[in-house]
Amino acid sequence: MTDRDVDQQDGRLARLLLAQEVADFLYREAELLDERRYEDWLALLADDIRYWMPMRRNVKFGEDEREFTREASDIAWFDEGKETLTRRVRQIQTGIHWAEEPQSRIAHLVTNVQLLEATPSVTDAQEVATRCRFLIYRNRVETETDLLVGKREDRLRRAGEGWQIARRKIILDQNVLLSKNLTFFF
Repeated sequence: MTDRDVDQQDGRLARLLLAQEVADFLYREAELLDERRYEDWLALLADDIRYWMPMRRNVKFGEDEREFTREASDIAWFDEGKETLTRRVRQIQTGIHWAEEPQSRIAHLVTNVQLLEATPSVTDAQEVATRCRFLIYRNRVETETDLLVGKREDRLRRAGEGWQIARRKIILDQNVLLSKNLTFFF
């Protein structure tokens, strides 16, 4: 085995380990949300987070650029920072939030986690770009059930020994939401 082969093997191993570390982070985040551990979840968010979910439109073939509302110029389901997300959590924690009384039962399923980019490098990553698919199941009261499917594009930033979410773009597969509210987090 040549030195080049060893370097390539070390690079592949470092990429696999980083991809697993990122996936574990995203799985832990989903568990925090499912368990309603919102304070712990807020700690995973960078102070300058951008949490954005554009709206989706049905468009004719060839008009792909019109399918999603544009960032910073069109309306979106969410376009929030940490302050707004913290206020939403505080409102839920009051116990008198109309849309969460009684509390929803939620399951976040995260899959197809991909490591897209690591900067400055895989072996010394300070930021990573990831993509994953999600399915969120929510049940409220006796008969309200919501099922939301889509993908997320995240930018994670190294914070001490762990990661924080610096940017999250949420893309729903459905363009019409039948949910009565969007009080939960993606």
